Amino acid sequence: MWMLLLTWREGQATAGAFIEIEMGLQSRKGSESNSSMHMKGMDRRPNVLLASHLVLHGYGHWLPNDPRGSGSTEIRKSELEELGDVHTGRKPRHAQPSRPELRAFYRKAEPLLEFNPLWYRALEHTLIALAFASAIKRFGYTVWACALCANHGHLVVRAHRDRAEQIWNNFALMSAQAIHDAGIVPAQHPVWSHRPYKVFLYTWQDVVDRVGYVEDNPGKERLSAQQWDFVSPLPKQCAGLVSQRRSMRDPRQQ
Repeated sequence: MWMLLLTWREGQATAGAFIEIEMGLQSRKGSESNSSMHMKGMDRRPNVLLASHLVLHGYGHWLPNDPRGSGSTEIRKSELEELGDVHTGRKPRHAQPSRPELRAFYRKAEPLLEFNPLWYRALEHTLIALAFASAIKRFGYTVWACALCANHGHLVVRAHRDRAEQIWNNFALMSAQAIHDAGIVPAQHPVWSHRPYKVFLYTWQDVVDRVGYVEDNPGKERLSAQQWDFVSPLPKQCAGLVSQRRSMRDPRQQ
């Protein structure tokens, strides 16, 4: 059943592997008093989820012991332990590896992986986009931004009755199936990695900022600007906020 949460094989995505990032806001758990009180001189904290920024990583492109740091707390594939320890969280700028160091890490890592990492080119982008469009139609999602890059993808999805984990899994499952059906990789190839991220967006300014960040992503890889038929225009609440758009960091650096 499509609506079931996708359970990935060992080393792949699970709901528990999800990294939740809330735009500088504390968890809503146990914060009912904060949402119901209005202190003098302070604005009430927003508590209605408007959208989620979802990030899908290609299999094998961001390992748990990646020298840049990762959201992992353990290495599930013992063969990868020889590559180094896990550093949970993105390392500070001064500790980031150089490009040659990062390439050397992945040259050593690739023979240890069960499958070769897949790079997404024009054909893969087309197949993934068609699968995304099918998921949107099937589940009734509204997508406000999408970017497909060489080894990962971004979506900004309006809040829905499905939880963000399920939305991510539906997009991942259907797009992986499209890649398999095209014979690009074996049916056992995961296509997507166990490094999913979601960023919760609670204000319309947050939504505008994230949409801009996603739209700018292809240019960072010297790809042409992307326009997808399945992307819906932002609602009228965002009309006056585009000019106030704030530059955003990579959500994996939060």
